[in-house]
Amino acid sequence: MKLDILVLPVHPDDAELGCAGTILKHVKLGYKVGIADLTRGELGTRGSAEIRDKEAAKAAEILGLAVRENLALPDGFFENTKEYQLKVIAMIRKYQPDILITNAYHDRHPDHGRANELVEASAFLAGLRRIETFDDKGQPQEAWRPNQVLHFIQDRYIKPDIIVDVSEFWDKKIESVYAYSSQFHSEEYSEDEPQTYISSPEFIDQINGRGREFGKSINAKYGEGFTSRKILGVDDLFDLL
Repeated sequence: MKLDILVLPVHPDDAELGCAGTILKHVKLGYKVGIADLTRGELGTRGSAEIRDKEAAKAAEILGLAVRENLALPDGFFENTKEYQLKVIAMIRKYQPDILITNAYHDRHPDHGRANELVEASAFLAGLRRIETFDDKGQPQEAWRPNQVLHFIQDRYIKPDIIVDVSEFWDKKIESVYAYSSQFHSEEYSEDEPQTYISSPEFIDQINGRGREFGKSINAKYGEGFTSRKILGVDDLFDLL
């Protein structure tokens, strides 16, 4: 299956927090969008890898994804090395996305910045035909390089290069976030586990506030911001309105 957009976040729930509105918008527009989480988030203070697998599947249904996979890299301990690059390259070549979205350049959680480096390097290397990777059936994969790599903005503020109007999809975005009841404030999750930075009710208030802040910048109610190392261009100046 070829995807139009592939999101490669490090943790299950990163995509929901960072770009769920954009995913929902493009699914509605008819594009095929998928997520391949790099890790299962097994080092998280709350929940477990098994619980988060189920939560990610629930969120995938809410988002209308064409596919959701997990590379099962070691949470907290993956590095930008050849071993892990080859796994990411194989995933990129499998789905041949035109647009790739991944974690922020740097953030409160060190995994986010490392994931950004790993995915961005892998996106370039995926286009080199002399690097060999193989599909699930052992067949050689063709080289493929996405046209654009974007990075969503996470806990720490980074000035966006573009902002997508996601006002219509904001409530559904928050619904996808709450699919992770082990991670965020939820009356349904009753396990006796420590409270964390993201499990407080105030954390979702911050997400809503960031969305309104970005939305205000483009005269919309809610927005999601993205950065790009590549200069972005438009065919029509009226696309900027």
